[in-house]
Amino acid sequence: MNSGPTSERVYGALRERILANVFAPGARLDPAVLASELASSVTPVRDALHLLAGEQLVEVRPGDGFHLPHLTGPGLEDLYALNAEMLLLALRRRLSSAADLASPPDVEQSDLASWTAILFGWLARHSVNAEHGYVVRAMNDRLHAVRTVEPNVLPGIQDELEAITDATGSTAALRKEIAAYHRRRRRQAFEIVRAFYRYDRPSNNDDIESV
Repeated sequence: MNSGPTSERVYGALRERILANVFAPGARLDPAVLASELASSVTPVRDALHLLAGEQLVEVRPGDGFHLPHLTGPGLEDLYALNAEMLLLALRRRLSSAADLASPPDVEQSDLASWTAILFGWLARHSVNAEHGYVVRAMNDRLHAVRTVEPNVLPGIQDELEAITDATGSTAALRKEIAAYHRRRRRQAFEIVRAFYRYDRPSNNDDIESV
């Protein structure tokens, strides 16, 4: 990006809207429309969309511009499986000095999607391989919108997250809870996808704070 603060602002705003599940799956992201909404020129919007495409939050369709990716049951199963694999691998490669795993971060627990991202990101950062943390952070972004609708399908998510948090003092217990968390979601992936497409999104972006 080459427009300085404007590009950073536009990128942040678009990323926030994607994570907040404002855009429907497959929606076309028109740079001119978004530029008008964000009080920007088109160039910073295009730059931001290309960056978001690199993060796999947006896709570029030849001849048809930028779109939000579609979500499928098998695709969501793969995302859950990869997230589990990265977390379990990070635990196997945890730092020998990671005694602070017994003291998980104190987070706001009313926002389950954000709580999940913070908890999983924190766990992955204890790996001796820093790449595990980067991959899990990217997976948190790709799964964030889905996690906002998971409660419509899966009851007891707060209990699951509390169980993972309580298990952080034992690697064996933590591995068991993380595996169970993701196994449950893989089994319900098709129902979660249906809930994701039925999600009642705002008709415009007025419900997202202007930046």
